[in-house]
Amino acid sequence: MKYFPIFIDAEHIHCLVVGAGEVAARKCELLLKTPAKITVVAPWVSNAVRELAKSEQLTLIEREFDANDLDQKQMVFVATDNEALNQSIHDQAHAKGILVNVVDNTPLCKFITPSIVDRSPIIIAMSSGGVAPVLLRYIRQKLESVIPHNIKRLGEFSEKYRDKVKQALGSVTDRRYFWEDVLDGDIGENVLQNNTSLASEQLQNSLNAYASGNKPAGQVYLVGAGPGDPDLLTFRALRLMQKADVVVYDRLVSNDILELVRRDAEKIYVGKARSNHTVPQEEINDLLAKLAKEGNRVVRLKGGDPFIFGRGGEEIETLVEQGIDFQVVPGITAATGASSYAGIPLTHRDHAQSVTFTTGHLKNDTIDLDWPSLVKPNHTLVFYMGLTGLPIICDKLIKHGMRSDMPIALVEGATRSEQKVVTGTLDTISDLEATKALKPPTLIIVGSVVNLHKQLNWFNK
Repeated sequence: MKYFPIFIDAEHIHCLVVGAGEVAARKCELLLKTPAKITVVAPWVSNAVRELAKSEQLTLIEREFDANDLDQKQMVFVATDNEALNQSIHDQAHAKGILVNVVDNTPLCKFITPSIVDRSPIIIAMSSGGVAPVLLRYIRQKLESVIPHNIKRLGEFSEKYRDKVKQALGSVTDRRYFWEDVLDGDIGENVLQNNTSLASEQLQNSLNAYASGNKPAGQVYLVGAGPGDPDLLTFRALRLMQKADVVVYDRLVSNDILELVRRDAEKIYVGKARSNHTVPQEEINDLLAKLAKEGNRVVRLKGGDPFIFGRGGEEIETLVEQGIDFQVVPGITAATGASSYAGIPLTHRDHAQSVTFTTGHLKNDTIDLDWPSLVKPNHTLVFYMGLTGLPIICDKLIKHGMRSDMPIALVEGATRSEQKVVTGTLDTISDLEATKALKPPTLIIVGSVVNLHKQLNWFNK
């Protein structure tokens, strides 16, 4: 991060703008939204700047720049088309320790102005470090479209009661819980709808309850993190990840997804690799209960979907037994993620009218499944955790009547940039060199739908 993002109190800032063209006008318009004092120096003045100079906040001086113009200034924008002059003003300002920005010349900027979404008092500022302004504009347009304009009401409401809440609740954690409940619940909704009187009454009642120790108990959220691509997270999953005090996560949760967890949340790894359970399942169940009883908001972040080979059912059984509230947030399971990103539809009118999800996990060097029921026409099979047992899976399917040239696909790292897809047939796949190089997590898809991979593959051709 080359540029450190900060917000500067403009109450006592005196800013110099050198130049008075259209670019300078845009900077002045932005500065005029703050209480900063502004001086513009230029021998020629555009109509836009002359109009802005009608504000008592802005002083216009129509002459060439003079070194004395830097006196008593804390910030400088340079917006001229004279490169030598721009360089000279930059050097002088830098020597005096003044923040200087030479517009459209990143190497001569000691600070840069971000792209802004203004919902004052809520302000969102973004920067690309000057390297991708068009992309930044695109992101800002997206944010403008999804952030309601009246979100500023929540900002004003929070400002109004901030000191009162701080006096009533001494703990930073208690205050955070309180405000999250306010903003996420009925109070926040009433504020957005401009029902401020009702919202104020509700806030006071809620604050009294918190202050007397009747704050909400801890809760556990079982959240499906999907197969790996963070873009496949649900909105609800992301929101809960941002609220969590503690995140308990497994091996299949990608680093890109963990980056989206709230920065100050405690992260506890309980992943399981093949033949190596870092934390036994029973201990995970008890850990979730313990953390919730301590008053934490706990997110149990699981790769794929919590209820599809995620042992989520076992975990919430423990929570029910111990009287702990919980919610379940489904995620895109590995089967749908892998098949979609590999261009292999799990069902297709010409190939398969049904699909079975099963586990290929080895136990005592064998896989105990109802093999005859898995071998049927117009059907797709998906095996989770089956890479180690691949030779057994192929052998069992052939022995129970599936033709040996049935197409099969192995998908490693589904939906991620490093995704690999290896295809073959039941009698050849285990011997392929590409197969031997694969590592878990790898999903197995068996059926004639695999033949569509070459035609429909779109992700990493």
